[in-house]
Amino acid sequence: MEGEISWESYSTSYLGSEIVECKPVSEDNDSQEGGTLVSLDAILPDDLLEKVLSFLPIASTIRSGSVCKRWHDAVHSGRFSWTSMLPQKPWYFMFTCSEDAVAGYAYDPSLRKWYGFEFPCIEKSNWSTSSSCGLVCFMDSEDRSRIFVCNPITRDWKRLQDAPGGKHPDYSALAISVDRKSHNYTVAVAKCKQVPEEDYYQWDFSIHVYESQSKSWVTPFNEILVGWRGGDECVICNGVLYYLIYSTGVLGNLEPRHCLVMYELSGRSSHMSLMRMAIPVPCSLTCGRLMNLKDRLVMVGGIGKHDRPGIIKGIGIWELCDRQWQEVVRMPHKLFQGFGEFDDVFASSGTDDLIYIQSFGSPALLTFGMSQKTWKWSARSPVTKRFPLQLFTGFCFEPRLEVTS
Repeated sequence: MEGEISWESYSTSYLGSEIVECKPVSEDNDSQEGGTLVSLDAILPDDLLEKVLSFLPIASTIRSGSVCKRWHDAVHSGRFSWTSMLPQKPWYFMFTCSEDAVAGYAYDPSLRKWYGFEFPCIEKSNWSTSSSCGLVCFMDSEDRSRIFVCNPITRDWKRLQDAPGGKHPDYSALAISVDRKSHNYTVAVAKCKQVPEEDYYQWDFSIHVYESQSKSWVTPFNEILVGWRGGDECVICNGVLYYLIYSTGVLGNLEPRHCLVMYELSGRSSHMSLMRMAIPVPCSLTCGRLMNLKDRLVMVGGIGKHDRPGIIKGIGIWELCDRQWQEVVRMPHKLFQGFGEFDDVFASSGTDDLIYIQSFGSPALLTFGMSQKTWKWSARSPVTKRFPLQLFTGFCFEPRLEVTS
């Protein structure tokens, strides 16, 4: 794999960055013509300084706050300059699956560096996650109603009102969408619970929506699914909630094993059946993941063998265009083998233009750029495998300074 070990201790509590006072320029170095050496920083207006810093990778921007008090104030000003900050390449947070507190490393693809990183709010590695425009949303894996929203860079966070729909559903999925201009956000939770005494035949499916402006939940949709059940994967793209559902096999509907259903969040109609608009997935999938990449709905999944659909023979990427799945690319076999201990279970996550893929059994991390159609290994992760059954997972998020929960 490309890259050497390159990681740093990185404090996410950036508000506590050390302030280094700016020292005046020595006058001993005056030019022979008798002029005075003047620092460009001294004559640069605050708005231009902030504008210049906003073009840096965000890790460099934060570090620049340690140069002097003025730069520190500029980085933490919260003024308009950061709202016009260019979109950042998403970071990938990798951690181990365990009962311990969640801590790991974040990968910065712009600088190809790993940073020691701790997330606020998240208590267990099996919590559901979703991210959008600088915010990350977490849902408790136990009752699946306790939900937090945070900015992992500034460590600003809040707990939302508990999601309705009852606690302890059989399946649940979480999605967040942030408006880049207003920074208002929408959180959607899909819950699915088996109807009692129906032997996997009927499943009660509901959608619950939280709006940051109203600070309240609504339940705009509920339907009984017959022969299909919900899962743990959904995403919001262009105001539509997309959700993967799974065949229970009780109706003989073994093919396709998965379908995509959608719900228009703006219309919030409660009188339509999601199954009428269901779109089959392109092949037998495992570990299917939905992603919003620049308002394009993309799916990553393991391609199952025809006779043994639970066994992966490769990994594919598809884009939904006019209700049809179009294959973007399949992972080259030599890269597929490069994961080493590939146990048919993997994590994938993406935003903006970048997709991350990681085996649960290995800390190896592979990226795919949608625009250039290029595969690239990350710099080698500082995460090490300490015992044979140790598992790894992760998710990506866009680092931003100006977005608050």
